[in-house]
Amino acid sequence: MVKKKPKNGGQKPKFTAVENVGSAIKKALRRFSSSNDEVFTFNADDLKRGYSLVHRICQEMHMISKSSGHGDQLRVSVYKSKPQMDTMKFSEKSKNVFDDLFSTYPPVDGESGEATTGEHKKKADKQRRKKDDILFRPSMSKEEITKKWESYTDRVKSVANLKKISEERSKLSIASFQDVITSTVKSHQVVIITGETGCGKTTQVPQFLLDYMWGKGEACKIVCTHPRQISAMSVAERISYERGENVGSDIGYKTWLDSHGGRHSSVILCTTRSLLRVLIPEGLEASEKRRKKVLSNLTHIIVDEVHERDCCTDFILTILRSLLPSYPHLRLILMSATISAKRFSRYFGVCPIIDVPGITFPVKNFYLEDVLSIVKSQKENHLDDKIMGVSDEVRELTEEDKLALDEAIHTAWLNDEFDPLLELVAKPGSSQIFNYQHSVTGLTPLMVLAGKGRVSDVCMLLSFGAICELRAKDGTTALELAERGDQKETAKAIREHLESSISNSKEEQRLIDTYLEKNSNSVDITLLEQLLEKICRDSKEGAILVCLPGWNEICKTLDRLSDNPLFKDASNFLIIPVHSTLPYKMQKKVFSQPPPGCRKIILSSNIAETAITIDDVVYVIDSGWNEEKSYDPYNNVSTFQLSLISKACAKQREGRAGRCQPGICYHLYSKSRASSLPDFQVPEIKRMPLEELCFQAKLLAPNRGIERFLRKTLDPPVLDTIGNAILVLQDIGALSQDERLTELGEKLGSLPVHPVTSKMLIFAILMNCLDPALTLACVSDCKDPFTHPTLPSARRIADAAKAELASLYGGHSDQLAVVAAFDCWKNAEERGQESLFCSKYYISRSTMSKLSCMRKQLKMELVQNGFMPKDSSTCSLNARDPGVLHAVLVAGLYPMVGRLRPPLMKGRRAVVVTRSRGKVLLHRQSLNFEPSLKLTDRHPLIVFDKITRGDRGTDIRKCTVVGPVPLLIVAKEIAVGPAKEKDNGKGGIENDHDGIDEIGVDVENKSNQQPEEMVMSSPDNSVTVVVDGWLHFLSKALDIAQLYCLRDRLSSAILFKVKHPNEALPPVLGASMQALASILSYDGLSGTMVNPTDISRFLPGRSTGTHKMSRREPKRFKRRKRPQKQDATRQQRAPECNTHKQSKSPKEQKAAKQQNPPSGDLSLNGYGSSVYGPYGTRGTSLKRPRGN
Repeated sequence: MVKKKPKNGGQKPKFTAVENVGSAIKKALRRFSSSNDEVFTFNADDLKRGYSLVHRICQEMHMISKSSGHGDQLRVSVYKSKPQMDTMKFSEKSKNVFDDLFSTYPPVDGESGEATTGEHKKKADKQRRKKDDILFRPSMSKEEITKKWESYTDRVKSVANLKKISEERSKLSIASFQDVITSTVKSHQVVIITGETGCGKTTQVPQFLLDYMWGKGEACKIVCTHPRQISAMSVAERISYERGENVGSDIGYKTWLDSHGGRHSSVILCTTRSLLRVLIPEGLEASEKRRKKVLSNLTHIIVDEVHERDCCTDFILTILRSLLPSYPHLRLILMSATISAKRFSRYFGVCPIIDVPGITFPVKNFYLEDVLSIVKSQKENHLDDKIMGVSDEVRELTEEDKLALDEAIHTAWLNDEFDPLLELVAKPGSSQIFNYQHSVTGLTPLMVLAGKGRVSDVCMLLSFGAICELRAKDGTTALELAERGDQKETAKAIREHLESSISNSKEEQRLIDTYLEKNSNSVDITLLEQLLEKICRDSKEGAILVCLPGWNEICKTLDRLSDNPLFKDASNFLIIPVHSTLPYKMQKKVFSQPPPGCRKIILSSNIAETAITIDDVVYVIDSGWNEEKSYDPYNNVSTFQLSLISKACAKQREGRAGRCQPGICYHLYSKSRASSLPDFQVPEIKRMPLEELCFQAKLLAPNRGIERFLRKTLDPPVLDTIGNAILVLQDIGALSQDERLTELGEKLGSLPVHPVTSKMLIFAILMNCLDPALTLACVSDCKDPFTHPTLPSARRIADAAKAELASLYGGHSDQLAVVAAFDCWKNAEERGQESLFCSKYYISRSTMSKLSCMRKQLKMELVQNGFMPKDSSTCSLNARDPGVLHAVLVAGLYPMVGRLRPPLMKGRRAVVVTRSRGKVLLHRQSLNFEPSLKLTDRHPLIVFDKITRGDRGTDIRKCTVVGPVPLLIVAKEIAVGPAKEKDNGKGGIENDHDGIDEIGVDVENKSNQQPEEMVMSSPDNSVTVVVDGWLHFLSKALDIAQLYCLRDRLSSAILFKVKHPNEALPPVLGASMQALASILSYDGLSGTMVNPTDISRFLPGRSTGTHKMSRREPKRFKRRKRPQKQDATRQQRAPECNTHKQSKSPKEQKAAKQQNPPSGDLSLNGYGSSVYGPYGTRGTSLKRPRGN
């Protein structure tokens, strides 16, 4: 290893035989970081053992690494990145709060949870939850069951409608398998049923088992799981209809938001997540007892649509496989239309497979080459140059393009960094890129991806027309590289592509080549519109189902059709969007029959692919794309992106046509692409962050290692993904360092949300800011409530309306715009002006209704777990304080933090730099897009929910500008070092990295103190604060020391709240939480783009800094050094809901309103201000009731 420009004759570090390679690299880079060297170089000998780790560790340590040379001349040069330095300081008001707090409750050396909570020996409070016995077996005698069975059979024979339904059921292909299914299930504990779409397995198998059990006079509880709520509810309704009864009687359903039925119900349809919540209930002791009780009552579990391979389904299969031996009476049935049955059978000990014949009506398939010919005409030719802007000339790659490709191919091959290459491949007009060969090695993108085993990306390139026969400079092909790297699946895909002989006419090939030049990587809405027109002109009857990737494509298609004169007439066309985030009442419209002369067009995500039958669908349009969440465990980044569907998915979509009559399926991709599609989608467990799954695994088996448990899944996740998830759970305190479940973790597991979100809710309760936190916790499961009009003028009005709502909480926040929208919608609904408000502010009523239901359910969970009283009004007194609210938001989104950098030049977009040093753009729909264009020398912090990768690259759609104080409160790691001010010609601060220490280290007591070790010895010292190893701030030693003490007390308060939710915090913690809320109120927005003096215009009765802990209140802390017993009572009135006594009576609330009459409208015409504002009457005090 060679170091350039060594300081004091630095010696060459070496890897020893006993030393871990990764640790050696980190030690070497740490020494380099603390030196004055400009560059550090690893030579070829060092890289033989640690090449793949060098770039990854450099990313983690936020250094820049560059490779050069080949063979013995291979080098990796490492450079230090220059951090952006901001100043973090507290206002005078916050300093007063600190002084008053620590004069009464001074910091204690080694302060910990025990020091601040006291010797509280009382056991943690146990909460009584509402009894839910819907999954318990009905309490019926044999005589009662026999009577019920005879009554049902008599009704089938005598009631005309039931008789007709029975005849229709007997015509289903699965009807002849009834005896085979019941006898096999009787003799085997696990059975797999595969049946083509339309065979009737979803609705008939539960009834076969029910009839069999009732025929023997035995009670049963049959639970059928489905991935989605609409499937569970619609199947329950269908089965009830076929048996001539209402939902909730013998057939019921259970979802997170709703349930019908009870213990008396013999069949329960539920979502997979609902069953998982039953298998892993709250409390470790209660968990095992309740799980045994539930499983002892269940007789059959049917897991439908197992081919989707979502995380919950895979996890439940793993759990059940381990539990089944202990419950020999329990039967497990797996069902799907498209499944690798033999693989599942081996997983369950070679269980029997029942294969049911397929579709009874034929389906004709058309592919892209057919569709282009169908829609082609002089008037509507989608390939016309005037319409498409497509030239027959092939665009040659520029020198800039070639350099970018060389770098991307080189980086992907050597460093396993694929994003730059994939983004280049995804650019429009990229046909020349697919087959570009590296100027030195001759490698193509296909060769690189094949050699690295990226099977889905290889399939994508093959479908785009990449040539597999090309050879690199050493003579190897993509297939040979895949075989050399033992990438069996990739090699198989290439081999099948080479063997497939697909003959297209010259005309078809020309059309495809011309079309794919501009339309290869996204859904073509224009072609889709033309095809719909053609179908509707050439035929008069039959519903049309359009399978789209997600909500964005549904909205775009809906907007396009709304502008089309043919589809504008509502009497002729009924256009229905279907998405999992829409309320069930709206989704149910797909099953209704339109009036005569009206045609139904369904725009759906993959929700309509499985488990639901829409009888009148004759035509299916398959876009060929899915919206898929992927996860890079090495950079710890999640993205949403469009991905190609699998052959199994295509078969499911095709099966939606002709369920009740012959049908037609139009695939908007070529036959060549169809043959190159992967057989199945990559299981979700291998492409998702696994915090929730790892947490559930620990709750289920607290004494077993998480990695060991997940290794038993059908497709075990990547170890790095598990490791990252464990780190997140350790960061929030759910797991200890030795991966044991903590008391906090056990309590977080009782809430039906992500563990990070659970901790955010507890933080919000402590900060008295619960109401907006409930909205933030639920909104991720809903679609965007803001509608997007088509007309540019209307779009500008909608954007302005959204910005106006966001301004109620300080602006510059997409997330808080939703919070404000919900608060104002709720007030408008109470006044009977819901429609007017939604119309004026472009709000979706259905989304708000679902969000309201989810909030109520989550609030009920918090009450049942003892985190809050039934009257939640005392938990949200700071709900309109922007500083506190921003801190709650940071707690819920951390560690998704970035720094916004201004555009490099006029006309360019600002970029967000993330922790992994990735650069992401802001989406144009974000409220921060326009302000970001005006940035000059400011680099504000933002928090965001996710990164989306689409056809235009990666971007962030929803984000919020935040200040440094909330981040310093919730961050995982804070390190401190000396700040060295130098005149660099720009008046800036240069950071000397010497002496970076964890803030909790007692630097003063070290012997032989060096200057860098005395960084915290004087309160006036300027220090550099490094958050999570990459965000740098300049501050004072005293400010950081005080802030760290508050962080420690916050952790103690959260732990106390979890263990004793019904008790008031101890005085020191109560006072500390009150102080923290005050500091966030004063300085929570400092350092952002928000002008705090403007906020009072939108928040009636509120001016910045006027927190409930007023300037005069802290003086009471100075009355004594040690709080007496009587004063402790006063301290319990900290900003968190501790007891029911602190709430005002209705009479007192009414009197308060009379004392504060409303003033006129301010900004939202009464919806968000004055008496109708989100927080009641204008002028209402933020202070808690002080009592008598």
